[in-house]
Amino acid sequence: MADGLDELLDQVERELCGPRAAVRQRRGGPEERGGSAKLFTKGESSEEDIDDIINDIFDESSFAKKPVKLKSKSTSSTSETNSGSVQACGKRCCPVYLGGSTALYGLGTNISKRTCDKLRCTACDFRVAHYDDYFWDKSCDYLFFRNNMPELSKLRAKMIKKKGSRAYACQCSWRSIDELTNLQTDRQLHWVCGKHAE
Repeated sequence: MADGLDELLDQVERELCGPRAAVRQRRGGPEERGGSAKLFTKGESSEEDIDDIINDIFDESSFAKKPVKLKSKSTSSTSETNSGSVQACGKRCCPVYLGGSTALYGLGTNISKRTCDKLRCTACDFRVAHYDDYFWDKSCDYLFFRNNMPELSKLRAKMIKKKGSRAYACQCSWRSIDELTNLQTDRQLHWVCGKHAE
């Protein structure tokens, strides 16, 4: 009866394990070592079975022979400035500058002090609008911008023409700037650079 049980277990293992049992037989599994095909037999420890399973997993025939090539996101992720220092990829202004209408737009760095034209507010999640040669009237308040952004026709009601000035606004904050200013000096604004195109 014990022999019949062993044969039945052998058959079940072949049916359920399929190729793994065949690999175990080729490598000298329990059948060749004198035991039966059961997972745990007398005189055979569970560590040997675990080793057999690990060897089956890492069998060379299960891996592809062709090496995998990884592609990079962009071939030119960094650019060099005149001083030889390297800017980080992502093209964000560092530091972020605000400026009057005479200041140039673009990617701002310590070397090329340009005003950021891709500003975003982290408080209201609006893109910061900017209008050259205008400044905001002193009567502007939070509700005015909350109700009227980004419609220029409604915003013009509180815009005053002034050569060389630039009016900035999102839905929760606003500033009138005449000269180049580092955004870090104004702790009330929650504006960040929203990345420049390459």
